[in-house]
Amino acid sequence: MEAKEFQKWIADYYKSRGWADLDIFVRIGFLSEETGEVARAIRALEIGRDRPDEQAGSFTENKSNLTEELGDVLGNVVVIANKYDIDLEEIFLEHKRKLSNRYL
Repeated sequence: MEAKEFQKWIADYYKSRGWADLDIFVRIGFLSEETGEVARAIRALEIGRDRPDEQAGSFTENKSNLTEELGDVLGNVVVIANKYDIDLEEIFLEHKRKLSNRYL
């Protein structure tokens, strides 16, 4: 799937669920929550989970969970980009330009 297609799909899907029009500060809260879930998924992959209320997963299960959580972060980033009419390609190119100018 191309970035533009994914960005459009997110816009349509979130709109159909009534999620697209949430206040931007609510959206930032969701992004923060999902970022924490990415951290938790990485911890499970790297050092495991050692809580009695959680079952240890295999590497494949933990990697799958990380993939899912990264998708949740990406979805929230796309919603924010859509709110401000910023194309994902523009984000990719600007980030590449910034890093290239800074470190190359």
